[in-house]
Amino acid sequence: MGDILSKNRSFQEKEIEGKVYDLQLLRRILSYAKPYWLLIVISVILVFIITAVDLARPYLIKIAIDEHIKGYTAPMVSFLPEESPVKGVHYKGRIYVRETELSQEFPEKARFQLIKYQGKYFLIQGVINPDKDYGVMEKNGQTFLKQGKSIYQARPLSRSEARIFREKDIKDVTRLGLIYFVIVTAALFINYGQNYLLQFTSQKIVYDLREDVFTHLQKLSLAFFDKNPVGRLVTRVTNDTATLNELFTEVLINMVKDFFIVLGIIIIMLKLNWKLAIISYISIPLTLLSTYIYKKVAQDAYRKVRVKLAELNSTLQENISGMRIVQIFGQQYNKFKEFDSINLQNLQAEIKALKAEAFFRPSMDLIYSFVLALLVWYGGRDVLQGTIQFGVLYAFINYTEKLFRPINDMTQKFTLMQNAVVASERIFMLLDEEETITDPLHPKKFADFKGEIVFKDVWFAYEDEEWVLKDVSFEIKPGETVAFVGPTGSGKTTITNLITRLYNIQKGEILIDGINIKDLKQNDIRKMVAVVMQDVFLFSGNILSNITLDSPEISEEKAKKAARYVNAEEFIKKLPGGYYYEVKERGATLSAGQRQLIAFARALAFDPKVLILDEATASIDTQSEILIQDALNKLTAYRTTIVIAHRLSTIKNADKIIVLHKGRIKEMGTHHELLAERGMYYRLYKLQWT
Repeated sequence: MGDILSKNRSFQEKEIEGKVYDLQLLRRILSYAKPYWLLIVISVILVFIITAVDLARPYLIKIAIDEHIKGYTAPMVSFLPEESPVKGVHYKGRIYVRETELSQEFPEKARFQLIKYQGKYFLIQGVINPDKDYGVMEKNGQTFLKQGKSIYQARPLSRSEARIFREKDIKDVTRLGLIYFVIVTAALFINYGQNYLLQFTSQKIVYDLREDVFTHLQKLSLAFFDKNPVGRLVTRVTNDTATLNELFTEVLINMVKDFFIVLGIIIIMLKLNWKLAIISYISIPLTLLSTYIYKKVAQDAYRKVRVKLAELNSTLQENISGMRIVQIFGQQYNKFKEFDSINLQNLQAEIKALKAEAFFRPSMDLIYSFVLALLVWYGGRDVLQGTIQFGVLYAFINYTEKLFRPINDMTQKFTLMQNAVVASERIFMLLDEEETITDPLHPKKFADFKGEIVFKDVWFAYEDEEWVLKDVSFEIKPGETVAFVGPTGSGKTTITNLITRLYNIQKGEILIDGINIKDLKQNDIRKMVAVVMQDVFLFSGNILSNITLDSPEISEEKAKKAARYVNAEEFIKKLPGGYYYEVKERGATLSAGQRQLIAFARALAFDPKVLILDEATASIDTQSEILIQDALNKLTAYRTTIVIAHRLSTIKNADKIIVLHKGRIKEMGTHHELLAERGMYYRLYKLQWT
């Protein structure tokens, strides 16, 4: 038991140390995605299509620039109409075909070029570099173009003549523009479908994960909840699972998309110009180094953020729940200081994480600017020298930006990844928490439940060997009403917790109808027992749902009958909406007596074979107690009843009264027998009546 409690404490306080097994965690997270593999595959296919469209856009613009917008300067070969191997431009009885459409080289005298100078077009015989300085001159009624020391014969073209040479370019640019518009529009709808599909799948995965976490929490023993604040557990079920949602929607699929983009850009760059491609690739090792440094710093930072956030939520939940006490005792300032301290620790953890992120993004921008400067310097020089086309340089600048876009996004993605890793650690730590109270592999069944309860030499401690019960033995026969009395901390409530097996004992045996409770299913025990406690817990909802607890086995009529039986219906009907009156959190709008009456109705509605009343009448006023006492006399008939009470007047008629002191049984007998012994019970009784 000590090991179990130590484990619970470690869950509350422990921060993960040492190496984080990201891949193991990722595999475990992805196991929740298995049922939705088809949707994920479809989403990946759509991502591939979107990526292809994204990569095609700069290439289409490059084609439009180099082959059409500036393509008119491409060298042409002149043919007689009957000699032209392909369809070309008809002008002055000749066919002009661009060299890019021909498969062989031709002599200089057969080559022509369309050049624009000062807004006018000229057809020259020969080929120049249109990106270098040149001029046009006239001599002896003829027009010439001069570049450096070379002079070329030129023929001025009218607008209509120039249009003949440019007509195909205009049509092709229009066609490319239409293609560009169509694929971008199609990508918009595909992107919408992919995002919707991915979000839907992710929400389903998170839904399943939350169900598993909540179901697992319900199986854990109360010893676990004794050691773990509610706020911290709420953080696991809500915040941490929401963080994993971002892992699926923002990281994993986008990483696939980024991989496709980077791979496609690398291939296209090599195809366009391998020298410029190598310059762009300089960014890769620099980026990997920056990412590695960021990961080392950020992982620890975001783990601390998650830990401090859980502590913050826990403190907030505790203070809001106990606001009544805080205000009554005027402890607002002290509680504020406590909250401020934890809030400050959270702020410091967040700032450390922000520093890591603040380093990563500028480093990516610096690397991008450096590579871009190299491209402009080297590529711009080649454009001026005519060794590469301007469209190629434009495409490289565009593709380099696209190459850095997923890398820049890694700031956010790594942030989300680190958050997700830490969140998954916390979630799976919770899921790995062992159930300390488990059902046997081959459970025994009650043949005909009677309600006999026997404790044999029972020892129990909540922590280590700090014994709450010491060598406790007693027998409760079917149909008996047995009361437990004693000072606070003597172990009265602990006994009721052990009967319903909310905790496991360390020594001894507890038998129900002659069967050890460890050989029975927990549900088989608990469906036979109903407990009414002094501190009644009511759920948000209405009066009726708090009586039935939404059990399908309890009809509305049965619930109302139980309420009438304990005289609760009188006040229920006076509430707005009656049985459908809205109950606020923990029944804040109802009086303590009203909440207690609803708890009695709840217990009766479940028709238990064993009824446990844990100081159940302590909060009831005298008038209500008279009504309830009448109902209790009917309730306890033919039922095994266990009563824990400080008011000894309520247990005079008990078949047996057991007096506890410091975890041991001091006296046992009827009311009159114990008074006659003039022992501890006698002294307690005298104290209440003097």
